Amino acid sequence: MSDPDYLVRNRVAWDSWAHEYVEPAERNWAAEQATWGIWGVPESQLRLLPDNLAGKETIELGCGTAYVSAWLARLGARPTGIDNSPAQLETARRLQQQHGLVFPLVLGNAEETPFADGSFDFAISEYGAAIWCDPYRWIPEAARILRTGGELVLLGNSTLVMLAIPDLEVEGPATDRLIRDQFGMHRFEWSDEDSVEFHLGHGDWIRLFNRSGFEILDLVEIRAPVDATTRWTNIATPEWAHRWPSEEVWKVRKR
Repeated sequence: MSDPDYLVRNRVAWDSWAHEYVEPAERNWAAEQATWGIWGVPESQLRLLPDNLAGKETIELGCGTAYVSAWLARLGARPTGIDNSPAQLETARRLQQQHGLVFPLVLGNAEETPFADGSFDFAISEYGAAIWCDPYRWIPEAARILRTGGELVLLGNSTLVMLAIPDLEVEGPATDRLIRDQFGMHRFEWSDEDSVEFHLGHGDWIRLFNRSGFEILDLVEIRAPVDATTRWTNIATPEWAHRWPSEEVWKVRKR
């Protein structure tokens, strides 16, 4: 069966963007501790990861250059990454060799993985499947491949910022007004990009997690530090993201 149109479009887009992510990948692979999202908030502050990952089987869904999996490996996990972009995985494989951290990297998509039921103890997606795959397909798939009690962490744009962005890349960052409908949020296409994102409202996320077999542990709304900088000022300015969350993290556990 062929991939849905948006997965094909996103593969082409990410292969064309991959060169822009080489330098951030090199920096993140070399980092001594995990930092999250566009504001680089440290793991010591957000505490997104389980306390003990030693020996745990982990899966990064939409791993890109796989720096998150590299962080997990350094914490003793046994990571696997899966991504839709051959070019992104090429960078990941080069950095694996450079840093001596080799783990499986699979070309594929998070909506239909090749893994057996109950293969993993922990799953994570930071701006991977979290926004580039259809949540109504990839969340049930994540539940399938997690063991009972396994946790899923996903980080992406907040519901609020998606309601306040006029048109990403074209009209500027989030405003102080709601300019987009929350009801019916799902598939997003920007006027200057041939790619497709997915974002839901909080109620839709909660219902999806519940019927996919997850219990919700936390919703972490990320606040940009006062002195924050980012290359992604087309999404939100530091001042905006210090007042309102531009990113959020769902932490859920398979029942």
